[in-house]
Formats: sequence, C-alpha cells, structure tokens
Amino acid sequence: MEILGVDIGGSGVKGAPVELDAGELAGERMRIATPEPSTPENVLAAVAKIVDHFSWDGPIGCGFPGVVRGGRVLTAANLDRSWLGTDLRDALATATACPATVLNDADAAGLAEIRYGAGRGRRGVVLMLTFGTGIGSALFIDGRLVPNTEFGHLEVRGKTAEARASDRVREERELTWKKWAERIDELLVRLNLHLWPDLVILGGGVSKKHDRFIPLLTTPIEIVPAELRNQAGIVGAALAARDLSEL
Repeated sequence: MEILGVDIGGSGVKGAPVELDAGELAGERMRIATPEPSTPENVLAAVAKIVDHFSWDGPIGCGFPGVVRGGRVLTAANLDRSWLGTDLRDALATATACPATVLNDADAAGLAEIRYGAGRGRRGVVLMLTFGTGIGSALFIDGRLVPNTEFGHLEVRGKTAEARASDRVREERELTWKKWAERIDELLVRLNLHLWPDLVILGGGVSKKHDRFIPLLTTPIEIVPAELRNQAGIVGAALAARDLSEL
C-alpha cells in the first residue's frame, strides 16, 4: 500500500509516496525550500507542488514542526506566526484536494523509527530527538506515542535547548563536533533526570553523520542513530495517514 508522506520543516518541505509494507520511499523524494515568508498560503502551495509532481490523488500524511491537536496548529516556532490557529488538516485538504492526516513532525519521524527502524520491538520508554532547524521530540511508552512533547523547548542555560543545540546552531556557529556533543549532553542530562528513557534515538539530517558525534556523548543512556535517517518524517507521516486517528 502506498500513501504520500509530506514533511514540512523550517528549511525544506519534502515529500514522496511511501510503500508502507516495507517502510520505504516508493520514489525519489521531492524537496522544496521552505518559502519566505513561511505563511500557510506559501507553504501549502509548496505542498501542492509536491502533490502535483507525483500526480497524487489519494490520502496524504503530513508532519508539521509544532504542536498539532485535532488538526489545528497550536505552535510554530520555526515558521511564520500566522500559522497559529490554522486548521492544517482542512487547509491541506483544500490546497491539494486530497484527504489529509496531520501531526507533529518529530512524532511522525518517531512513528517510523518505532515501526521500521531503531525502535522496532523496543518496550519501555523510548525517546526520539530530531536535530535540524530546531530540535523535535517524540516519546513512546511500550510503543505508544505520547504526542506533542516538544522537549526541544526545555530551558538549558537560560535558552531553549534548540537555541543551543540544533543542527542549525551547530552550522551557524561553526561548532566542532565535540562542542556540539557537549551541548547535546546537557539536554540529555535534563531529559534523563525527568524521563529515565530506556533508549534514545537521534535523528534528523545530521544522523547520517552520527559517527562524528554520538561516540562523544557521555550521558549514561543507550543512544542509537535513527535508521531511516532524514526519510523518517516522510515515512512516519504516511504511516499516520493509515494507522492513526487525528491528534
């Protein structure tokens, strides 16, 4: 079974059909740079281009970088503030003429890793962190999602964690891998004190370079890289369209 998965991010809007039996992209993904300004109208136009590119007319699953409840956007830290209060589910269906399922983007990535990747078959408390423009999080207890956790907004040294340790911050401040790993460690220490996770999965585009920073982490938690790498958000969004009721 194939469903189109879309991953809206602070720097790019990505999408591809997903073969859900295998948990793999069924074709080469299409990526469009996130428009400026990143208003609902502009971003939804980018999603519509992806839908047209694949000549898609079936269900769509879409991950969004913020809290999404009942299809409505409640936060949008790395996109235009005009998103707040938007009924993304209805707006997406209108823009694409396709039925849509929407959820937080990190939750989507986490669903993919739990079903197909590094969290497959794991019980207990599993936490996924995605590093990109910001830091997303997805929390699972015995394989069940606790939606919209947003741990990237925890305060660390007077700033949000993502303002200190996102991949964008690493690049903009030209941090060495060691310095960046120290900042990730600070966040992991906080999370470990409150959640005591059995497993932490680190994802996002930078996960393909996991060998440069995961070995430098010192927090006493089992930490592994995401297996689906930066495709997890697309795969998980498509999976949500099949398996999840709206969040």
